[in-house]
Amino acid sequence: MSATRLGNLLAALSFVAYGLLPLYYAPLEGAQMEEMLALRIITSAPAMLLLILVLRRPVLSLSAMWADKRSLLLCLLASTVMCTSWYSFTWALTNGQVLAASLGFFINPLMAVALGVLFLGDKLSPAQRAAVILATAGIGYQVWQYGELPWLSLVMGGAFALYGLIKKFIRFDALNSVMVEAVLLIPPALAYLVWRGQTQGLTFITSDTATLLLYLGAGPVTLIPLVLFTLAINRTSLTMVGLMQYIEPSLQFLLATLVFAEAFDEVKAVSFGLIWLGLLLCSVEAMAGIRRRTTRQPSHTSDST
Repeated sequence: MSATRLGNLLAALSFVAYGLLPLYYAPLEGAQMEEMLALRIITSAPAMLLLILVLRRPVLSLSAMWADKRSLLLCLLASTVMCTSWYSFTWALTNGQVLAASLGFFINPLMAVALGVLFLGDKLSPAQRAAVILATAGIGYQVWQYGELPWLSLVMGGAFALYGLIKKFIRFDALNSVMVEAVLLIPPALAYLVWRGQTQGLTFITSDTATLLLYLGAGPVTLIPLVLFTLAINRTSLTMVGLMQYIEPSLQFLLATLVFAEAFDEVKAVSFGLIWLGLLLCSVEAMAGIRRRTTRQPSHTSDST
C-alpha cells in the first residue's frame, strides 16, 4: 500500500472513530459534566506524553516552553476555547442532542473558512462563498421556525473553528502543544475536584465500576482518533483530510436518527439540506482541483524527460 493510500485510510479511520464517540458516551446520560471535564484534562496530559514517547517525537522542555511565552499564552487560550467546544459536545452526547452535535461539526468547516477570511486574509472561492451563504440561510431558517438560534451547535462548531485559528499562531509542534494545553489546565481542574469532593462529593467515585471507568476513559478515548489523524496528516493531502472530515458528523447524524431516535422534523431537514448543499459544492470544487493537479503532473514529468 502506498503512503498516500495509507494516509487516506488512517484519516478515514480517525474520523470514523470521532463519529462513533456518541456510542461511548451513551451510557453516561446525565453525567456530571464539570467532573468529566476535569478528569479529561487531568488524564489527557499523561496520555499525550505517552503518545509523544511512543511516536518517538521530542518532548518539549520547560526551558523551551518558557522561552516562547507568546505560544504559552496562546496554548492557555486554545485550551480554554477547546474546553468550551468539548464541554458543549459532551453535554450534547449525554443529553440526547447528538443531532445538535452533528450540526455543529457540519457547520464547523464553514466557520473555519469565515475566520480565515476575517483574520488570515484568505480569499473565498465561488463554492465556498455559496456554502457560507447556504449555511447562513439554513441556520436562519431554524431561527425563523423555532424562534431561537441553535446555540449548542453554534458554540460547538464556532469554538472548534476558533481553536483551529489559534493553533495557527502557536509555534510548538502539534502534539507538544496539545500536551501543554492540558498541563496548563491541570491546576484548576484539580482544584475543582478537591472543592467539589469536600462540598458535594464526587459523582464518579460513588458510581459503579463501569461508570467510573467511563469517566476516567473520557480523555484517553479521544486520543485514539488523534493518533490516527496525526499519523495520517503527513501521508496524505490536506484537501483529502478536509473532504474526509464530513465522515464524523455524517456518522453522528446517522446515530442520532437511526440509533438514538432523535426527532428530525421538516425544519431540520431544510436546514441540514441547505448546509449539505453548500458542503457538496465545496467537495465537488475540491475534487475538481485534485483531478486537475493529477492530470497536469504526468505532462510535467514527460516534459522533463
